[in-house]
Amino acid sequence: MKKVIAAGHICLDITPMFPERAANSLGDVLAPGRLIQMGGADVHTGGSVANTGLAMKLLGADVSLMGKIGNDAFGSIVMEVLKKYGAGDGMIVSEKETTSYSVVLAVPGIDRIFLHCPGANDSFCADDIPQAALADAALFHFGYPPLMKTMYENDGEELVKIMRRAKEAGAATSLDMAAVDAESEAGRADWNRILRRVIPYVDFFVPSAEELCYMLDPKRFEEWQERAAGRDITEILDIEKDVRPLAEQCMDFGAKVLLIKCGAPGLYYRTAGEEVLAGISSRAALDAKAWADREGFEKSYVPEKILSGTGAGDTSIAAFLVAVLEGYPPEKALQLSAATGASCVAAYDALSGLKTFRELEKKIAAGWRKR
Repeated sequence: MKKVIAAGHICLDITPMFPERAANSLGDVLAPGRLIQMGGADVHTGGSVANTGLAMKLLGADVSLMGKIGNDAFGSIVMEVLKKYGAGDGMIVSEKETTSYSVVLAVPGIDRIFLHCPGANDSFCADDIPQAALADAALFHFGYPPLMKTMYENDGEELVKIMRRAKEAGAATSLDMAAVDAESEAGRADWNRILRRVIPYVDFFVPSAEELCYMLDPKRFEEWQERAAGRDITEILDIEKDVRPLAEQCMDFGAKVLLIKCGAPGLYYRTAGEEVLAGISSRAALDAKAWADREGFEKSYVPEKILSGTGAGDTSIAAFLVAVLEGYPPEKALQLSAATGASCVAAYDALSGLKTFRELEKKIAAGWRKR
């Protein structure tokens, strides 16, 4: 079984359960002075390390998790969850910092809102990843650098170091991003320059359309927001006019396999030529000829129900990466990725809705309807 390292951002997600009635805007639900009758609160691990890493583990990969938490109540909850999956050994517990947390406002009918504290993630650095662990890893996945201060300081110097070390150790590499708070220090970072520096060391680049647009073309992102008028941005995107130009920039930066999450509509994908893909680590066993020069859009499957989008992007990426490592052809890998995202939204947390590849393939073969 191929070994995988999932490193980067980890936190505790607290999701209050809103009544299951769709709203057109946040103001329909959250208004000053109003009492809102809520359900319970779902408390679970979040962030790329927990969402993508544990999803890959549940899908059959041999995964080691690497992240940083505080020695506090939230940290204890995170460790308790990870130990249930036999995945707590790679955590660094800091005595000086707090555990990161997010309050996730998942109002039915509206894209999620995150109230986030980065905590110990802000000091995570390249030296927190043991070089020996990279020696036999087939894949090194890193997630959410925009929520980790050390990763975007100095034009991403530490992030570049992490991805370069993984490549030089012989692992294939993948990188996922996160939304950027425009008013934060991360919002003032030069993300165009950071991506230009780091993408040459990334084999599988898997950002969302919104994240990528904010980083590469802030003016275009403002225009998207105006067009959306408070709705989910992915509902108004034109793949050819809006998403493809961002993909072109990534390919110019040296992207090899690019997967752009476009929310509920689906996944845009683009790959480099065979010669470039042949440079991806042989440990990943990617069929360069089969994957070369691909471009398209994989539509989402219609979910059985929608409770929360929390972790849908992370788990769809987990499925995609596991499918690649298991040798699935591009068409199947993309189907399994989209199907996993659709399964995830049927639960409040990132993991409870997951299904095995065999279950997903059976459902797809039976005619699972797409959007």
